[in-house]
Amino acid sequence: MSLAHSQLDAHSHSGTGERPNAGERLDCPGRDCAARRTLYYLGPRGTFTHQAAMAVIPRLTAICGTAFEAHPADTAAQIFEHVENGDGFGIVAWENNVEGYVVPNLDALLDARAVLGIERVAVDVSFDAFVRPDHGALTEATAHPHGLAQCSGFIRRRGLAIRPADSNAAGCRDVTRNQVALGPSLCGQLYGLETLERGVQDFQGARTEFLVIAPRAEGHAYLRAVRSADGDDPDDYESILGLVPLSTGPGVVADLLDVLRDAGLNMTSFISRPIKGRDGTYSFVATIDSAPWKPVFRTILRDLTGTSTWAKTLAVYPRLTRPNPPVSAWMLPEGGVGPSDYVALGAASQCASAPGAPVPDASEPGDMTMRDEAAIKAEEELLWK
Repeated sequence: MSLAHSQLDAHSHSGTGERPNAGERLDCPGRDCAARRTLYYLGPRGTFTHQAAMAVIPRLTAICGTAFEAHPADTAAQIFEHVENGDGFGIVAWENNVEGYVVPNLDALLDARAVLGIERVAVDVSFDAFVRPDHGALTEATAHPHGLAQCSGFIRRRGLAIRPADSNAAGCRDVTRNQVALGPSLCGQLYGLETLERGVQDFQGARTEFLVIAPRAEGHAYLRAVRSADGDDPDDYESILGLVPLSTGPGVVADLLDVLRDAGLNMTSFISRPIKGRDGTYSFVATIDSAPWKPVFRTILRDLTGTSTWAKTLAVYPRLTRPNPPVSAWMLPEGGVGPSDYVALGAASQCASAPGAPVPDASEPGDMTMRDEAAIKAEEELLWK
C-alpha cells in the first residue's frame, strides 16, 4: 500500500467542515511555533505507523500553523519518551480490527506522566510476503507480533517458524536469507526485496487505528485550536478515559458503568488491565462518544473522582465515522447460543404440525422456548445443567 492510499478518517467527523489554512497560526504553545516540529513514528521507513504519520501531518500543520516532519524511532517506548520530554509529537498504533488493542501502547499511555492523545488516524492494512533476492531455504517468518498474528494462515501453510521484529518494516529491512518478511507493499521497493506472495493476511478489510500523542500542555492547546476550527459540539468528539475504582468487591464495576449509562453517555469500548504486581486490582480504559467539556460528562467526572474513582483523560479527538453493520453481518464465533436457537412459545407445536412452516422471528417479544436440538447444545455450551 502506498502512502497515498492510507486513510485519514480523523477529518470525517461532523462539525463546521472549515479548516484553517496551513499558514494560519493557531494557539500552539511550547517551543517556537515558527520552527519545524517533529512527529515521531515507529520506524524504519515503510511501517504502517509511517503511513499514518504521513497521512496526519497535513492536519497537524493546518491546526498548529507549523510544519511537521516525520522522524523514526526504534521503539514505541522511545516515542513516549520523546513526547514526555517535549521533543515533539508522536504517533502510535492503538487498535486493530483483527487483533484488538496494542496493549503495550495502551499501558504506556495509561502510565504516562504528561501525555495526551489528540487525533485518531485509520490506515488500511494488508501484508505482502518478501524474500531477499539471494534467499535460500525459507524456514522463518518475521514481522511485528501483530503482523505475525494477522498472517498466521500463510505462516502455517508455508510451515514457517516465527521470528518477531520491532516493526514490520524492520523485519523487511533486516530479513535474512532463510526468512520471509511480512509487511506493507511499499517495503519491497524500499529494501530491495522480491515479492513472494501478495495479500497474505488472514482477513480482508483489516484496519489499524493510530493515536497522535502530544505533551499534555500542548495537547490542551491543540484541542482548543481544533474546537475553534472544527466546532465545539462535544458529541462530535470521542474520549478515552483511564479509570481505577478505589474499592473492590461485588458490584464495583457495575456501579461505575451505571453512572455512565444513567448520564446517557455512549461507551463504545471498555477493557481492563491489571495493576502491575497487585493481584485482584485493575484499571479500566473506556472509550466514550463525547468530550469531557459536555456538562453531564464533566459532572460525572467530578462526582466519580470526588467519591470512589481515580480518573485520567487519556485522549480526546474528533470522532471517526464508524460502520454499523446489522447483526446478521457479524462474524460470530463458532458454537455458543443465541436468539436463533429459540422460538416463540406455542409456535413450536404449530411448526411440528405444519412441516415447512416458517419459524417465528426469535427477536419478537413474548414467551420463548428452546428447540430440542438447541437445548442439547445449550447444555454443552452454557453448562447450565
